[in-house]
Amino acid sequence: MCTDHQWINNAIRKLEADFQRSADTHLIKLELPSIEGVDVYLKDESTHPTGSLKHRLARSLFLYAISNGWIGPETTVIESSSGSTAVSEAYFARLLGLPFIAVMPKCTARKKIEQIEFYGGTAHLVNRTDEIYQESRRLADELNGHYMDQFTYAERATDWRGNNNIANSIFSQMKLEDHPEPTWIVMSPGTGGTSATIGRFIRYQKYNTKLCVVDPENSVFHDYYRTRNTNLTGDCGSKIEGIGRPRVEPSFIPGVIDEMQTIPDAASVATAHWLEKVLGRKVGASTGTNLYGVLQLAAKMIAKGETGSIVTLLCDSGERYLDTYYNPEWVANNIGDLQPYLERLEAFESTGYIE
Repeated sequence: MCTDHQWINNAIRKLEADFQRSADTHLIKLELPSIEGVDVYLKDESTHPTGSLKHRLARSLFLYAISNGWIGPETTVIESSSGSTAVSEAYFARLLGLPFIAVMPKCTARKKIEQIEFYGGTAHLVNRTDEIYQESRRLADELNGHYMDQFTYAERATDWRGNNNIANSIFSQMKLEDHPEPTWIVMSPGTGGTSATIGRFIRYQKYNTKLCVVDPENSVFHDYYRTRNTNLTGDCGSKIEGIGRPRVEPSFIPGVIDEMQTIPDAASVATAHWLEKVLGRKVGASTGTNLYGVLQLAAKMIAKGETGSIVTLLCDSGERYLDTYYNPEWVANNIGDLQPYLERLEAFESTGYIE
């Protein structure tokens, strides 16, 4: 337990200074003539200093842990992660002069491991995704460190009422648009913390916006949403890095969600490739998961003659995944044939309809 108030005050000042230096992320409007009357926006979280949505979470987790007295000037910080949270936590650990260890599955993209090491962290690799939790606790006990445990604390470390959280930012940036109150916000769950923050904020602020959460294959979140069975587990981890889990995570709050969908992995990767043509740059596959869900909702709105706006997140850059999602051989061996979904997306561009 840390009681060194001078260190605590200086650590929090450094974390808040990082926040002040970081301008808000951009809200990009996609030009999709086939769905005239339904405006689609991507909030570009790849522009954070550590390149992903998880920069927000990592800062909040450090503030939470320091304020609780769990982290002090000599604490080794340990985190279980599929990569992006660990990259961001390594950045903040270096900012505070703390040692950092990321416990991750061996299949994590090499670029993420390199980024963790660039920020001075250590990557501790395990064979299976479901081994990261126990190994993180073991290391924390062995080193007398602190296990950050994003999967438990993500939903409580962020102030969901406002205070410039991601939901607050989205609604502020939408104020001057044709449809300023989104019909839908679409989000994919990793910890579940961001969907919890957005869903709570919508209700607290009395908006009529609905929250759609899109889950990848090999994740238990959608089944849990339907059954409320907290004991669900999966046999293997998600192939879409950063989202989907093999167990029900404590930070996933199903009560704030209006609708869930499961998106096929091939659809996620194909949509990421298709979006490169629209944006002129690569995005990660989790963004593809988000956007495929958006396009399905937009097509339904068009079919019903409805107008409005849909907002989702561009979670991270595709440059992290050149050896996986942008490697044809890896995709063929791990995801399968993208062509059927690429054809659906191309047809969507002219018809506004997607199966």
